[in-house]
Amino acid sequence: MKKYILILAAAGMLGGCYDLDQYPHDQLSSGSFWKTEDHAYQGMVSMYGDLRNENAFGAYYDNDALGEIAMDYNNWLMPSIIKGTYTDRTGTVQSRWQTSYDGIFRANLLLQNIDNVDISDDEKAVYKGEAYFVRSLFYFLLLDYYGGVPLYDETTIVSNEFMDMRKPRTTAEETRKFILDDLEKAISVLPVSWDANNYGRATRGAAVALRGKVKLYAGDYPGAAADFEEIVNDPEGRGYGYKLNDSYPELFTVAGENCAEMIFTIQAISGTNQEYGMGYPLRLGTRATYGSCWNNCMPTDILVDMYENSDGSKFNWDDYFPGITGDRKKQDEVFAATLSEDGKSVAQYPQDLDKIRAAYENRDPRLEQSIITPYSTYLGYNTVTNSENPVEYVLAQGVNEANGFIRDNLGHYNYYWRKFVPEGNMGGQLDDRSHSPVDFPLIRYADVLLMLAECYNQMDRQDDAVALINQVRQRPSTHMPALNSGPAWLEAHSKDEVFERIVQERAVELACEGHRFSDLRRWGMCEEKLNFEYDDIRGNVRYTRVFTDRDYLWPIPAVEFERNPNLGDQNPGW
Repeated sequence: MKKYILILAAAGMLGGCYDLDQYPHDQLSSGSFWKTEDHAYQGMVSMYGDLRNENAFGAYYDNDALGEIAMDYNNWLMPSIIKGTYTDRTGTVQSRWQTSYDGIFRANLLLQNIDNVDISDDEKAVYKGEAYFVRSLFYFLLLDYYGGVPLYDETTIVSNEFMDMRKPRTTAEETRKFILDDLEKAISVLPVSWDANNYGRATRGAAVALRGKVKLYAGDYPGAAADFEEIVNDPEGRGYGYKLNDSYPELFTVAGENCAEMIFTIQAISGTNQEYGMGYPLRLGTRATYGSCWNNCMPTDILVDMYENSDGSKFNWDDYFPGITGDRKKQDEVFAATLSEDGKSVAQYPQDLDKIRAAYENRDPRLEQSIITPYSTYLGYNTVTNSENPVEYVLAQGVNEANGFIRDNLGHYNYYWRKFVPEGNMGGQLDDRSHSPVDFPLIRYADVLLMLAECYNQMDRQDDAVALINQVRQRPSTHMPALNSGPAWLEAHSKDEVFERIVQERAVELACEGHRFSDLRRWGMCEEKLNFEYDDIRGNVRYTRVFTDRDYLWPIPAVEFERNPNLGDQNPGW
């Protein structure tokens, strides 16, 4: 199995620390390492291991909670940022910066030492390409959230310069150029594919797609389009072979993780003494999920209402329950159920239960494939009986997973993720709620199609953009009506109309994959979308989302100015 080779080869290598505030005493920097081919391989795998840190890409899905399509609560990563009360000393702000530089220095370490290893020059070149790719990922994360940052490349030897690493911030343009230069070097040497034992290592396609994304974020639409076209059209016949997977829900399970839609994923495994997985059960699950989980990140009703009716028209709750929109009392009357006195069964379902279910079921199939909706069932893992049981999501007080119901750990009435969340114990593959074996997609083909559609729309190629959007909409398991296929509500011809469709399609196709907040910021839509009072399904107000102009970039952590007097200016508004 590819995962066991790729991840476990460096299981003992992951304890080293490359923090800016700690000298990196570990085996990777010792004189006895970086000699053999095994050393090179282990150092490479260790470099990839940093990607799984929750402050980098290990909980990248939670970035959606900074947008309008998800929420984060219970003092995990994002609540103070969501509410606008965070500062330059907030833990997430500091940790993302620190973790990114940890990953950068691990990539630099490989670049500094690979020439000492007794392998061929061609093999060394590929290892370097992987390091350039990983370094570019971390620098792009920093650029996206902080703007221009200090640039430390492989000429910086941490063990020698630890007390004098005081470079100033570069501009955003300089940081972007550094990233694009790294990707250019990676593209020149990375293979189009790897054998099964090395699946998960960076490829040429991953680097080309990431370069396109970096250009797209900078507004270079022709340049980005050229990169995305290489992935989609393969004009030089390199044999990329990327395509949409027929089944959308399969993508987020073990069955779909090696399919042709995945361009670059964070690798994960689980099992006894093999805990290098992703925390989906813990972070996205409910109390009915394996291990009785925390559901830190949950979809919002804003996202749920974005999913179109099955005929492609816009969904509106007033079509089912006139006057319900904005009426919290009526929300409660429509959705609430009551339990029996012993709490083990439903005494009274909502009067219009069939109508409620129809409102969810007669929609874009990705809704029910991605989200647990009221009065649907989910194959949970009952912690009392220790057996797999389908549990029902009932909007009633006093529900408990031991009695066959779904609940969160604060007793709210929110939507819950089905996407990524395991059913049962995954047939024995799951034995730790923090370590699901399902890989996390950082770049997949559907994302590339939608980014290319965005480029075409900006280049006044609306018909070409619509054709790409329709590919995503008409995946066999989704099969939504094509845009411009008849009814007026499917028309999208002007630049503004097509852009609106891109905004919609990226929300529902890429939900829980961490792209939304970055999308809204680069589109300049945050003030419009991210100031609202959020209530749950039964109308209870839970928090107020606050976004101001300063929030387009996070503050540089205060501690970095204290360590580095040459750092320069803080971001605007901070």
